[in-house]
Amino acid sequence: MVVNFILTTASLAMVHERVPDRNTYGPLPDIVLDNVAAQDWALNVSEVLIMIMSNSAMVFIIFHKHRFIVVRRIFLLMGLLYMMRSITMYVTVLPVASKTYFCSPKVNNTSPLLVTKRVLQLISGFGLSINGKHTYCGDYIYSGHTVVLVLSYLIIKEYSPKRFQPIHWLAGIAVLTGVIMVLVAHGHYTVDVLIAYYVTTRLWYIYHTLANNSHLKQYEPNNFLARLWWFPIFKYFEKNVGGTVPRQYDWPLPWPRRFLAKHPNRDS
Repeated sequence: MVVNFILTTASLAMVHERVPDRNTYGPLPDIVLDNVAAQDWALNVSEVLIMIMSNSAMVFIIFHKHRFIVVRRIFLLMGLLYMMRSITMYVTVLPVASKTYFCSPKVNNTSPLLVTKRVLQLISGFGLSINGKHTYCGDYIYSGHTVVLVLSYLIIKEYSPKRFQPIHWLAGIAVLTGVIMVLVAHGHYTVDVLIAYYVTTRLWYIYHTLANNSHLKQYEPNNFLARLWWFPIFKYFEKNVGGTVPRQYDWPLPWPRRFLAKHPNRDS
């Protein structure tokens, strides 16, 4: 995951120099952006929701009894998503979608030193514009904001207690609001959001279908999912998982002991 996150930021550092000149090429025709006036504040709202959702998902993972199984699944999925994104946004560079978003001046240079400096700057701001570190343009197909929002929702929905239905609804509303705010801010084209949603959900569903069915973890003639290029990686990380991970929770720290005694693990 870390390697592919760095790869994505390096891809953006190089793509920035290839972005079409804003004075010559305006935003592409877009059914949503053409009919919604850009609001710069909306991007900040989206990124605040990203921080809330990602931290909420992290809390549920920490308190999950099988937290290390869940963590390595999330890391692998995020690694795959970031790797594919680093490729898609590099091979096809779109004109800047917003007429007001600040893009750092180009230097017409992609030396290793420059790319490294830009990567460090982006990582220091966690890839968010709200921190003032993301001033490079061209990272469109597909939307990283949508990936994080949707993935956070899927984590909360899958690995939180079933009785937390109101939280699931709130999380869904927060994700929808965050995605809408990205479009209102003209931070992404509509196609970026749609592709991000599709790729994230399909990858999640495929992974968990494989993980929850032991017979799909084997190389068999009729198991076409075993032909996925990342299947060997999946098989390695899931080899000790016998089936569906139960929704069980416990206190993650060795103290206080009395907390563990009063609140035993319970299956929701």
